[in-house]
Amino acid sequence: MRETELYPAIKSYLEGQGYEVKSEVGACDVVAMRGDAEPVIVEMKTAMSLSLFHQGVARQAVTDAVYIAVPRGSGKRFAKSLKDNLGLCRRLGLGLITVRMRDALVEVHLDPGPYAPRKTKQRRDRLLREFARRVGDPNAGGATRVGLVTAYRQDALRCAQHLSDEGPSKGADVAAATGVAQATRIMAADHYGWFERVSTGIYQLTPKGREGLVTYAGRGADAMA
Repeated sequence: MRETELYPAIKSYLEGQGYEVKSEVGACDVVAMRGDAEPVIVEMKTAMSLSLFHQGVARQAVTDAVYIAVPRGSGKRFAKSLKDNLGLCRRLGLGLITVRMRDALVEVHLDPGPYAPRKTKQRRDRLLREFARRVGDPNAGGATRVGLVTAYRQDALRCAQHLSDEGPSKGADVAAATGVAQATRIMAADHYGWFERVSTGIYQLTPKGREGLVTYAGRGADAMA
């Protein structure tokens, strides 16, 4: 499809709001005027793209009332894309419009406006706790989330190393020897398949746990020695 296919629906929508609408005015795809109000500019693309955001930001040199417009898709993939791009639009102060092509339905998901980011104390505290608990810097910056060494994994590696050295042990003994206060809980939860309970309160290392010690050598227990 072409960008021009979005224009009739957007023009009709804006005219329904009392605007006079013209296309391709200067560098702008769509310009709408209503009395003495600030002009509204709409930049259109057939899909979300970095160049669309670049255009929208550039038009903010003319007016604060800048929207970007794309065809409305369907399914979970589009819904996630829409949510992510709404967040970016808020950051940039841009409005966001979608057009459902089958019936020319125009939906304004966001109006332009100044953005004041909301900080979440819970997320901040969780980040600081993880930073404080993690020993050393065991991950490569930019790595995928799979296999990352977190503070929790480091604690599990401490427990695994103790079981490897000492054999089956009580959770309390592992906690005392490693300094991991939650040792019993970690071994009982067994998120990585490393631990096996052999009797009440006593755990041993599984073959997968021994593989884990090799895989994370130098990034967990070894790094803390």
